[in-house]
Amino acid sequence: MRLLAACQCPCPCAYIHRSILERLARSYEPCNSHRSQRVENKITTTMTASSKLRHALLNTTSTLSTTASAVTSTALSLPSTYSSYVIHNSSSVSQIESTLRSLTYLLPGSRLHDTELASESLHTFVQVLSVYHDNLLARASKLMPAAQAALKPKASPHARYTKFWIGRSPLYRQIAIALKVAQYTELLWEMVGRRRLGGDKSRWRVVILLESFKAVCRLLLMRLTNSRPLVSPPLPTREEVAPPEPPPPSEVETTADWNGISSDALHPQTGPDDGSASSDISWTMPRTGLTLPDLPDPDAITSYLITKVITPDDIKPAKQLLHKLSTLQGQFAEILYILRPVIYALLMQRYAARYGKKGGKAHWTPWLVGISIEYLSRQLAKRDLDRRGPGGVSRGLTALEREELRKRGWGMGWWAMRGAFYENVTKGLVDGVAGKLKGKPLLDLVGGVVQDYGYLWDEYYFSTSTM
Repeated sequence: MRLLAACQCPCPCAYIHRSILERLARSYEPCNSHRSQRVENKITTTMTASSKLRHALLNTTSTLSTTASAVTSTALSLPSTYSSYVIHNSSSVSQIESTLRSLTYLLPGSRLHDTELASESLHTFVQVLSVYHDNLLARASKLMPAAQAALKPKASPHARYTKFWIGRSPLYRQIAIALKVAQYTELLWEMVGRRRLGGDKSRWRVVILLESFKAVCRLLLMRLTNSRPLVSPPLPTREEVAPPEPPPPSEVETTADWNGISSDALHPQTGPDDGSASSDISWTMPRTGLTLPDLPDPDAITSYLITKVITPDDIKPAKQLLHKLSTLQGQFAEILYILRPVIYALLMQRYAARYGKKGGKAHWTPWLVGISIEYLSRQLAKRDLDRRGPGGVSRGLTALEREELRKRGWGMGWWAMRGAFYENVTKGLVDGVAGKLKGKPLLDLVGGVVQDYGYLWDEYYFSTSTM
């Protein structure tokens, strides 16, 4: 149209030019319509693609939110699921823990010195995990019904005493758990101090810090129990807190029962060499055809009744299973026993700094001072027990006091693996035994384990610690 307007020529060919331009204009209009249609199609296609992309994004977002919520719910329910498994399968969990501990005992710690830290880390993890399992089982035993609690065996004096103080003082439980964790992790901290923090000087700082922490915990436990001697361990054991597991369905139904005693306990199993089958223990009446069970085995009845005997310790209050240290001599003996590891560690550090690592360990002064302190505390405690009441140490002690005194006596045997006595006497015997076992079938493995432990006894303080 602009061309038609521009062409105002008065020449004769103006008509021809106008007609040509009109034809061009008519042909140009369809092109514009086709182009606009293509633009509209592109816009429609783009909008369709954007809507599909928006729907896909919405679907992806909803799927991700659903997956995240499912993962979150699973993660939140995982602790309760794990706790339920531990509570209902305490024996299986104990077997798994003991298996893992056995594996860590057999790892080549001294033959491959780089693995000692890894093996001790695994052992420490298993030990700390067992503390967590014990807490779960202790909570479950408090909540179990009375019918299930009646199935538990008679509680030991140690279980009764420790449970009494745990229930009376929440602080006692917290300090006892801290002390137990420190005992389980002390060797690992010593290894870290020696290998990662700067050698033997840092190692002895870690040792003294841990021994001081444990001594403070023990003094606090002694104060919370009103000046009573310490028990080892300060918490109930796994067997004492684990709720009884329900028996399998095949064992629930029994063929006979004699006043609460199962038929398996009353009638011993007869083998093929006994000359009689197990079905011969019953007698068939000839007239009625009914069968009467045989009388129970007298030995089985006796053993069953012995388990039901009540001792004087069973009727004592749990608080009186350990007597108070009412005299200054008894309290001094217990405090001396608690501070002995700190004094011994300080002397070992001093002599190691003065004479070197090997020279300080081979010096007899720290060893003699340490064993003398422990022996003196033991003798003072015995003398205090003799003066306390009739019977003395031989008859006047409760079962828990005798057990603790026996544990401390056996603990003194570890002085043969410490300090100068080990360096000058025991080490030669250990190396000789390991050397004789080398190169022999099967015994070579035992020799390797002895060599591994010899390395630990020689290099680390806490490998022979008993407190």
